[in-house]
Amino acid sequence: MFIEDDAQMDSFWVQSAIGAIKAIAFVYDIITLPVYLVLQKPWKRRQDSRRVKAKPINQKMLVDESKYAPDDIEAKIVRNDDNELTYRTTDPPRDVHVKMLQENIDTLEKVFNYVAKTYTSKRCLGTRQILSEEDEVQQNGRVFKKYNLGDYKWKTFTEAERTAANFGRGLRELGQKPRENIVIFAETRAEWMIAAHGCFKQAMPIVTVYATLGDDGVAHCITETEVTTVITSHDLLPKFKTLLDKCPLVKTIIYIEDQLQKTETTGFKEGVKILPFNQVVKTGQDSKFEHVPPKGDDIAIIMYTSGSTGTPKGVLLSHKNCIATMKGFVDMVPIYPDDVLIGFLPLAHVFELVAESVCLMTGVPIGYSTPLTLIDTSSKIKRGCKGDATVLKPTCMTSVPLILDRISKGINDKVNSGSAFKKSLFKFLYQYKVKWVQRGYKTPLIDKLVFKKVAKLMGGKVRIIMSGGAPLSADTHEQIKTCLCLELIQGYGLTETTSGATVMDYRDMTYGRTGGPLTVCDIRLVNWEEGNYRVTNKPYPQGEVLIGGECVSQGYYKLPGKTNEDFFEEDGQRWFKTGDIGEIHADGVLKIIDRKKDLVKLQAGEYVSLGKVESELKTCGIIENICVYGDPTKQYTVALVVPNQNHLEELAQKHGLGDKTFEELCSSPIIEKAILKEIAEHARKCKLQKYEVPAAITLCKEVWSPDMGLVTAAFKLKRKDIQDRYQHDINRMYAS
Repeated sequence: MFIEDDAQMDSFWVQSAIGAIKAIAFVYDIITLPVYLVLQKPWKRRQDSRRVKAKPINQKMLVDESKYAPDDIEAKIVRNDDNELTYRTTDPPRDVHVKMLQENIDTLEKVFNYVAKTYTSKRCLGTRQILSEEDEVQQNGRVFKKYNLGDYKWKTFTEAERTAANFGRGLRELGQKPRENIVIFAETRAEWMIAAHGCFKQAMPIVTVYATLGDDGVAHCITETEVTTVITSHDLLPKFKTLLDKCPLVKTIIYIEDQLQKTETTGFKEGVKILPFNQVVKTGQDSKFEHVPPKGDDIAIIMYTSGSTGTPKGVLLSHKNCIATMKGFVDMVPIYPDDVLIGFLPLAHVFELVAESVCLMTGVPIGYSTPLTLIDTSSKIKRGCKGDATVLKPTCMTSVPLILDRISKGINDKVNSGSAFKKSLFKFLYQYKVKWVQRGYKTPLIDKLVFKKVAKLMGGKVRIIMSGGAPLSADTHEQIKTCLCLELIQGYGLTETTSGATVMDYRDMTYGRTGGPLTVCDIRLVNWEEGNYRVTNKPYPQGEVLIGGECVSQGYYKLPGKTNEDFFEEDGQRWFKTGDIGEIHADGVLKIIDRKKDLVKLQAGEYVSLGKVESELKTCGIIENICVYGDPTKQYTVALVVPNQNHLEELAQKHGLGDKTFEELCSSPIIEKAILKEIAEHARKCKLQKYEVPAAITLCKEVWSPDMGLVTAAFKLKRKDIQDRYQHDINRMYAS
């Protein structure tokens, strides 16, 4: 009774305190509103957010933009037929795009040559110095290896270009010829970019392979592209003790040295040369080989997809493709002279490679990091040492929804671990900021007192994050933008379109949309009758998304049948069928709403988008990963859930199961029922339909990783493999 009275008293004081704060905020609003109205011009921000970014064009009478001013082009726009609808941006090319045209920059080799002359002694590529690796005793008595890190060490633009040139000539000295493929199988780092540009200077196409790809996938990429030389790293080199038996053509392996440890080069297949990266650079210094500049149509990269539906496919990306997407990105993303990018996503992913190439083109320094050293609390950072973001203080970063979802959950966990008053205060301030931002205002006082402290997580200076690679949920989008006090721009693109398609306008105040078309491509919606997605649908036209323009790939490496199936030419423009379903809103902005492969029709006739349901449910704190399955002969879906360990332990305490192991909790019917209830509540908040919500779940004891073969190197679900592994559990869920 006394405890209940105390709880009621605490609740009363919390509500009273929050009520008083709301009253103060109301008075503050009345006093400051006229000032903010004059200084911030919120009507202008609302106007910019709502402006039309793209309009339909008549595909039969494409407008020659070079003959008209932008206003004239808009006047020529007419509607398509009832089967398809093609949209083009209303924005003109901006300064950097125009400069690239004036300087005739049509290859990545020309990009590096241009920036070396333009930015000479400016910082270009930075690597954090590892001073030592030390044992650190944890509170539970366990000992972990941690890094003691120093400052960033930088190469200037001139030094980076010279090193790349020497590396390229060094490859020639080793017998590598122009237009012969060469594999880069390494983690993101300065040497990756230098090696790539060394290859471009000798017209050598690079084959990019994810560092997290399984051995069979790596062997497939190496053997299919018939390479004789592989560039890898100290950490990945040991894999080749077994891989070389599957890759008989490989004669040379170049490894990027470790800062601390000596690399073991014995025990490899006889006859294969194992050379350090710096030795190849040194060899190139004395070489007489000339540069072999590539042409725009030459293949720059054979980029392997992560293989969510089977064996990874090699996508042929020309220099012209890469330059096109770069032009599109610089037209959409504001870049300033004092910007700094922190690079940690895989450079084997086209999104990161193009984003970093844009930074090079615009003179933005790139400081490299890893997920293990990114922030102060990262797993390899020694106690008392600072994370890479704190030291580098970046202004820009790229990310993927997986990482942003984790940051969002981290913020929620931090808030929920506080007192009732702190939770209520944060909720009020969060809602207060969201309300005023939607009206076009900024909230400088609250940002300074509350949210800027959260922003220090990434060094305190990040002003823009660009997200790509997968759909970003509207909830995560809003929370990251609100709590970190930055612009979060979502883009949409595929490896097959060199990551180019649409990018959000940084002034757009909406969430969950992917922006209008880039200045280098058109977006088309085509009816997909089977899913009832048509361009005549109301309130917005819907259909399969097709992308056409210079950013579209030449096709798949050694897969002519698949190339002809997914790509086509029309009126001199190359098009790619994405398999994604989208709708285009009145302001010309695309929203991805479905994927053809992810759509399941249940017994009662309802269509369920598995990817959409998973994207929404992943924002639930208890869920680390989830795969939703729908049997067309049943009336409901089921789900395989990898639970978040911390949340699972908290849930266990509430149900008196605190003494159970993780594996025992995953098998507990009580916990299963409790999580199913949490999922149902979260689904209601996300406004999912009843038939979309899984009616039964299985808790998986293993965390899905690329090594298990259940997710790709980019952590996309491999549905068929997951279904095969858990078929018994799926049968059990439907039987119950």
